[in-house]
Amino acid sequence: MTARAVRAAIAEDEPQARRTLRAYLDGVDWIQLAREASDGPAAVRLTLQHVPDVLLLDLKLPGLDGMGVVAELRARGVPTRVLILTSTAGPAGPVLALQSGAAGFLYKDVDPDALMRAIRSVHDGHTVLAPGAAGLIAARPGGDSRGIGALTGREREVLALIADGRSNREIARLLTVSEKTVKTHVSAILAKLGVADRTQAALLAVRHAGD
Repeated sequence: MTARAVRAAIAEDEPQARRTLRAYLDGVDWIQLAREASDGPAAVRLTLQHVPDVLLLDLKLPGLDGMGVVAELRARGVPTRVLILTSTAGPAGPVLALQSGAAGFLYKDVDPDALMRAIRSVHDGHTVLAPGAAGLIAARPGGDSRGIGALTGREREVLALIADGRSNREIARLLTVSEKTVKTHVSAILAKLGVADRTQAALLAVRHAGD
């Protein structure tokens, strides 16, 4: 654990899934596992009491489902960032998760390294979506996909990294440019795509990955 450790908590009703997540988190030196909960009401109590930085939350919890947990935490003004982890979700699942206030939506079969990147990204204030989840909601209204054709090669690179959940700092490091340059590219991307934020840009990127 480091001085800048991310305090994470788990809300999952399946013991094996909790053990697997715990093993993932215990193996990362910059993550401190705060507490665990096995049902919705316990997840709310845990978060209110310990206020972890990130809550890994299953959607299907007894007593109060994941959406209810997120809504309760938002209503109480808890600053914890919520990362949904689920096995399955209907077409409305990702939309409802984001609308309720979740900061990310992933499936439980996510690669451990990708999960760690998602935790860091969510903690840093970004929104993270699994490609499959993005595909479920990419067709929602908003944004002009024709704008993708107007992006420069470098802007497409930046957009691809945004869709991968990368922060501006990470993008700057990967592309060997300054964060100020990345911010300029992001502003241009949003303007050309006609979208309001990085999440909408990422959804268009996923939807039109082969364009």
